Amino acid sequence: MIGETRRQQSLFYAAFGREAARIRDETLDAIEGLLDESLMHLVRERLSTRCPQSARTGRPGIAPDRLLRCCILKHIKGWSFRELEQELRCSLVYRQFTRFDSDPVPKYATFSRAFAVLGSEVVEALHRAVVGMARAAKVTRGRKLRSDTTVVETNIHYPTDSTLLADGARVLTRHISRIAQSCPRGKIRVREHKRAVLRRVLEINRAAKSAAEPSRDRLRSSYSKLLKIVRGIVRLGDRVVHDLESSESQIVHLGDRTVPNLKNNKLQIDGDDIVSVLRNWDALDHYLPLVKKVIEQATQRVFGGDTRVPEKVLSLFESHSVAIRKGKAHKPTEFGRLVRIDEVENGIVSNYEISVGNPADTNAWLPALSQHRSLFGRAPRLATADRGYFAAKNETAAIEQGVQRVALPARGPLSAKRRALQKTRWFRRALRWRAGIEARISTLKHPFSMARAFYKGENGFSRYVGWCVIAHNLVSIGRSLATRRQKGTTKR
Repeated sequence: MIGETRRQQSLFYAAFGREAARIRDETLDAIEGLLDESLMHLVRERLSTRCPQSARTGRPGIAPDRLLRCCILKHIKGWSFRELEQELRCSLVYRQFTRFDSDPVPKYATFSRAFAVLGSEVVEALHRAVVGMARAAKVTRGRKLRSDTTVVETNIHYPTDSTLLADGARVLTRHISRIAQSCPRGKIRVREHKRAVLRRVLEINRAAKSAAEPSRDRLRSSYSKLLKIVRGIVRLGDRVVHDLESSESQIVHLGDRTVPNLKNNKLQIDGDDIVSVLRNWDALDHYLPLVKKVIEQATQRVFGGDTRVPEKVLSLFESHSVAIRKGKAHKPTEFGRLVRIDEVENGIVSNYEISVGNPADTNAWLPALSQHRSLFGRAPRLATADRGYFAAKNETAAIEQGVQRVALPARGPLSAKRRALQKTRWFRRALRWRAGIEARISTLKHPFSMARAFYKGENGFSRYVGWCVIAHNLVSIGRSLATRRQKGTTKR
């Protein structure tokens, strides 16, 4: 059941609450009036669809206003779920902002599950509502647009073939062992290869430090042993899945899902453990193709010398990660996703888009303009980006859509006409304004913790980036309104 947004304050907290209200936080005070009912309505609608009758039955959950405020507070401060729980328990300021006051604070696991309910669609709707709020308050009018791309890392370790194979061996063994616990003894014989895998990985790390031919031979020998272990675990996983699928009849279980009758198959699963077996079965179906792909790419690289395997797997847990090279000296290769950031006046991020793969920046220009038109109802007067966006067709398309001034610096040798255009005053001023988006991206990555996404899966990655942008926009709107009020007070 959805928690109530109207709550009666405790009589014993009333006097203490008046004293606690005198403790102020400038950042939170600036956005206090922006969290209106329109944002709460989006959260309430999503919570009502969690289960068929979530709106009126079940135990009370976190109220929509509390959930929204906790999401924003977490991303403004850059906390983890454990830190969010700890800070809410310790700080009167954060209790007052999130409306918990004297009520008990949920555990971090409860926050994690509640945040996951608000999927990427809800986060995008909240982002559009916040940008609409900035337009209504006349913080931005959408007359200028600057765009750039950046890499947001996924929460993975540095991907090497040996560590990916070790991850695959560990994960497959774990889920096969859990299925074996629900079977009669001896039906599935699982061997623990943890020590053998660790020794092979250490041997590979030591051999990789030298480029001499004996070290290369030891490297290939250790990889052969490691691949042999992982292939044996994969064969066992395939056999377990095949035995689970071999049943005499079908039954409907867990909602609308049709699953085999596990009692009648070769493994003779106990009826009390069906839910656990189905959960681990799904995990095997997910991880087995990934581990097979890791075996294939490791074999091609180590024994075939092919380092450009298409659709390379970089992580078993964040399989959507992509290797991206942006030419940075301190970090030549980044592992994550390419994100496009569009910014308008007063530091408002009007749009963000997570790209598929690693496309060229020239492909991001037209989507940025079209999304700006759909959001503001018209093309910007000035649109600018770095030279990675430059293409003659991009300039022509922007002018056709109604952009009066397009500032895209050209690449390569310039003609006399192009050199004269890029030396005009308005063009140079536009490029100076464009440079500000680099600072905006740095602000998103560091104060708002968008440098690495910590939510799981592709959907979680999208939610994490969206919440960082929403928190940043709310702070920017609050500061702009506070500055406007201060100027008005000074004039009077």
